[in-house]
Amino acid sequence: MIITSRKATRNHKLTDAEKEANRLLSRERAAVEHGFANLKTWRILTKVRMNTRHATTLLRALLVLANTEIQR
Repeated sequence: MIITSRKATRNHKLTDAEKEANRLLSRERAAVEHGFANLKTWRILTKVRMNTRHATTLLRALLVLANTEIQR
């Protein structure tokens, strides 16, 4: 499911609740984008030619390694 942020229009200003929802969505999106940026540093991903289940396992393992390195 894809959730997009709310947009204000000329006739409709965003409510405080909509602004808060946009902030929460942005926070989650940033975390995901940082995860993908970390994965792109692993050059092995450019050569992944495997079953999607195995690729998912590889990606999860790389994320664990990347997060462990970042937390040091």
